[in-house]
Amino acid sequence: MDLPGLLCAFLLVVCCCCRRATGVPGEAEQPTPEMVEVEVGNTALLRCGPSHSLSNLSHVDWFSVYKEKPTLIFRVRQGQGQSEPGEYQHRLSLQGPGALALTQVMPHDERIFLCQSKRPWFQEHRIQLRVFKAPEEPTIQTSALGISVNSKEPEEVATCIGRNGYPIPQVIWYKNRLPLMEEKNRVHIQSSQIVESSGLYTLKSVLKVQLVKEDKDAQFYCELSYRLPSGNHMKESREVTVPVFYPAEKVWLEVEPAGMLKEGDRVEIRCLADGNPTPPFSIHKQNPSTREMEEERSTDNGLLVLEPAQKQHSGLYECQGLDLETTIPLLSEPQELLVNYVSDVDVSPAAPAGQEGSSLTLTCKAESNQALEFQWLREKTGQVLEKGPVLHFDHLKREIGGGYRCVASVPSVPGLNRTQLVNVAIFGPPWMASKKRKVWVKENTMLNLSCEASGHPRPTISWNINGTASEEYQDSQRVLSTLNVLVTPELLERGAECTASNSLGRNSTIIILELVSLTTLTPDSSKTAGLSTSTASPHARANSTSTEKKLPEQESKGVVIVAVIVCILVLAVLGAILYFLYKKGKLLCGRSGKQEITLPPSHKSEFVVEVKSDKLPEEMGLLQGSSGDKRAPGDQGEKYIDLRH
Repeated sequence: MDLPGLLCAFLLVVCCCCRRATGVPGEAEQPTPEMVEVEVGNTALLRCGPSHSLSNLSHVDWFSVYKEKPTLIFRVRQGQGQSEPGEYQHRLSLQGPGALALTQVMPHDERIFLCQSKRPWFQEHRIQLRVFKAPEEPTIQTSALGISVNSKEPEEVATCIGRNGYPIPQVIWYKNRLPLMEEKNRVHIQSSQIVESSGLYTLKSVLKVQLVKEDKDAQFYCELSYRLPSGNHMKESREVTVPVFYPAEKVWLEVEPAGMLKEGDRVEIRCLADGNPTPPFSIHKQNPSTREMEEERSTDNGLLVLEPAQKQHSGLYECQGLDLETTIPLLSEPQELLVNYVSDVDVSPAAPAGQEGSSLTLTCKAESNQALEFQWLREKTGQVLEKGPVLHFDHLKREIGGGYRCVASVPSVPGLNRTQLVNVAIFGPPWMASKKRKVWVKENTMLNLSCEASGHPRPTISWNINGTASEEYQDSQRVLSTLNVLVTPELLERGAECTASNSLGRNSTIIILELVSLTTLTPDSSKTAGLSTSTASPHARANSTSTEKKLPEQESKGVVIVAVIVCILVLAVLGAILYFLYKKGKLLCGRSGKQEITLPPSHKSEFVVEVKSDKLPEEMGLLQGSSGDKRAPGDQGEKYIDLRH
């Protein structure tokens, strides 16, 4: 090598040594910096080299390197630290020899930090600070207008937004849980980001897809992938569907309710199609006479409501639609609608009547498109008398008169039936509810007397006393008359009588009126009697000629109780008197004194007891003999009691 070459090499070595001695940062080739990771808002610990070599560092300078330009931010002299003016002045603190703490880390703190130590020897260490921030939950918005499958290019399906993340997260789109990849003319993903004033990123990603009819129920969502010091993480948005528009290929009819229909039901006939949006519909029904399809009055969305459904609604129906995008007419398959029915029930004879002892036949008729069943029921009891259309009576009695109902039903269609009620009349004179009855009343009170009679023809009722009368017709044969009267002595003496008459005869009911007395009623029974004086209703039906008088149950109980009490009192007083006379030795058989009581065989059934006159008049009255013998008015000294069996 020549002299100039050696000189150049020497100068280069000297220059390098001088540069290294002066310690100018960033001039020489640097080793790979140490990596420190921290989340936004946390504290980062910066060390000037390995921990075992930090104890000897007493003279350290810290630099912040931004865009390859170092800036002094902190000095350490003899173990004492001091911040340099600037953005880090209040966020740095010394954490032992050769270590700094950076608090409230922010996104723009992501840079290289350099420390240099000159004593006891020269030492340099670089630290790369990495900052992380998890983004917020992603939000997703779909296209409000919907997407047509006839579009030639991918249309915007949804937009995904992830806010306030650092660094920028990665977005992945999914359809039905499968990731979507870029595909020419089929799938396109366009992403952009905005740097917020805080240094955080907001990511916006738009998904464009060329959809097909099968995507009408597809679920789309986006996923944000990001990294933290703790590892990799991800967040998912909610799933969304997109309105997909496609032409209809098929139109059909739907009837609700399903199954067997009957008259009176609410029936809905609805047109449906497999297109979106649903095309406008019209519903047509075949005219039975002309066999032509005629339009029915329905709503624009293809709904025809039959309420209530009638048998004339049965027939052939079809839907007609028009696709607005393709202008292709659409026609459904014709569908038969059957409304099951039962006609009005006809009973013959319409007004059945007969004489007592004769026979009578009732016949029930009805029509239906299904098999019918008939039943005859007694109206007042609901009892099934006959299964079939015919009800026959061999020997008519008065009791047979009344209402009978024929029921025509379709067993195969639950709830489908019709009924008809007829009244059977039995010709005869009036029949009284009761022939004779007694009513307990109070004088000078208003009283309602009632009288019921039946017969055919239906009778009329008259009264033998004056009052306000009103009649109520129970049915075609029965009548109830009510008379409002004032209870007077004349009414009590005369009583009341109601007479029912028709063209075949007459009959009557006698009502006996009795005053309520305290001696004949107990407290409970008197209340009952008092209530009964306001209205006297007919008793159970009885048309015999018996004149037996029946007292109300409570009143008869009161009379029996009073009688029993009187008998007990008489026997008690009698026993006391006999016992008293026997003890005093004054029990005599004659008027002059005591005698032994002996009865001859012919008088064994009777004996006489002498009673002194010092007893009370009440006792004497109670002890009077049953034979009814009375003493002369002047004989007041002694009285006798004749006790007989």
